[in-house]
Amino acid sequence: QVQLVESGGGLVQPGGSLRLSCAASGSIFSINTMRWYRQTPGKDRELVATITRGGSTNYSDSVEDRFTISRDNAKNTVYLQMNSLKPEDTAVYYCNADIRSREYGYSSRNYWGQGTQVTVSS
Repeated sequence: QVQLVESGGGLVQPGGSLRLSCAASGSIFSINTMRWYRQTPGKDRELVATITRGGSTNYSDSVEDRFTISRDNAKNTVYLQMNSLKPEDTAVYYCNADIRSREYGYSSRNYWGQGTQVTVSS
């Protein structure tokens, strides 16, 4: 029953900000790399940002000067702070994580959230 639950999406005007959250729950032993992806109909799913267990981050060129990924290991939660939003940021944003749990004898498995819609429009 490991699950990723996302929140924080919605409608925002260009130049505005949103903060996405993704909380992992279940019989979790550890969470390693966590990621945010996004996808728009007709386009490939894009890796937006990555954060390792130790806090090292990486961003796509299109967002690195505007978005910030962070995590709270005590809460098993990853965040994506999105500033200076543009219409081209409109997409379904997905949380992704590598997790060890009792479900697979503590071996690492990859999990996805359900996705949350972000719409940037005036």
